[in-house]
Amino acid sequence: MTTAGTPPTPGNGPLSGVRVVELAGIGPGPFAAMLLADLGADVVRVDRPGGPGLAIDPAHDVTNRNKRSVLVDLKAPDGPARVLDLAERADILVEGYRPGVAERLGVGPGDCHARNPRLVYGRMTGWGQDGPLARRAGHDIAYIALTGTLGMIGRPDEPPAVPANLLGDYAGGSLYLVVGVLAALHHARATGTGQVVDAAIVDGTAHLSAMIHGMLAAGGWQDRRAANLLDGGCPYYGTYETADRRYMAVGALEGKFYEEFLHLLGLDDLVPARKDWTRWGELRERIATAFASRTRDEWTAVFEGSDACVAPVLGLGEAPYHPHLAARGTFTDHGGITQPAPAPRFSATPTAVRTGPARPGADTAAVARDWGIPDRPADDPDDLVTDRG
Repeated sequence: MTTAGTPPTPGNGPLSGVRVVELAGIGPGPFAAMLLADLGADVVRVDRPGGPGLAIDPAHDVTNRNKRSVLVDLKAPDGPARVLDLAERADILVEGYRPGVAERLGVGPGDCHARNPRLVYGRMTGWGQDGPLARRAGHDIAYIALTGTLGMIGRPDEPPAVPANLLGDYAGGSLYLVVGVLAALHHARATGTGQVVDAAIVDGTAHLSAMIHGMLAAGGWQDRRAANLLDGGCPYYGTYETADRRYMAVGALEGKFYEEFLHLLGLDDLVPARKDWTRWGELRERIATAFASRTRDEWTAVFEGSDACVAPVLGLGEAPYHPHLAARGTFTDHGGITQPAPAPRFSATPTAVRTGPARPGADTAAVARDWGIPDRPADDPDDLVTDRG
């Protein structure tokens, strides 16, 4: 069975006209390709029979929105040639295999550059393409653990808090890959020469901590949790529980914001404690007691319209309905799925969620037509494993 393909939508986003091949994987690679697709690139995802590990139902995998999909078995005799046909016509290729795997499959940088010297070949891994751990398995939590960033997060008397997979996979991985391939694309268009972009989560996550390392060297940061201005050690930069067991977030760092914060809490007598570390325990305790006296919504109303830098801690299901986010359209509904809208925003080349998640193999014929490559029958998408829990 072959379903109708999704046509590209030219003119949407600043990357309109850029062609991207994504070799299907999980985590940061698909998210990076989604960002390129959100920005207007024509992203063709090369899915494998059986689907990637840890896959969710393709109908709900919004990291595959704005993309098209072809189905290729890279272990079949003609599999590598089909990918190289795409690579020959692409500007960017993104893969997330362990080092050496793409080469063994016949779709590594050497194979692709032999067909297309201008290609930007983006490699997304946790450990990087070289080093003692390069060929070892891993996931976000292990990568950020080695960089020192995981050890910064959480209470001092508890294990480090796990920040989902946002810090490593997406901030230290996907975003650095996107910056890298776009910089390399700029170079390729200026010189006619492509290159390999080695985006390692350990490198990107370490890079995110640049300011902290500067503060550490200057003696302005202690290498332990909840002992510093920005890690929960400061009583006016953190979270507090409310009467209904919800939370408020406080970031009243500057003096005038701090004073307004304490005034609205009814704690004006504590203004002198701002820079007196010996009083921070007292300050934290009294702030906590105050917040525990009312519900989250009551405190939200108290701080509404103020410059106290206080906000309610919302759940994922609540966030789309916050008045500010709703007014900006920070979230959007497409195909029955509420999801974050593309970001950032552009005045001349606006972006949008143009299509829902690409169904594996659904666009084989359309991509062959649009990219000018041989049309081969798509494998039956219904034969794919589409939900691995």
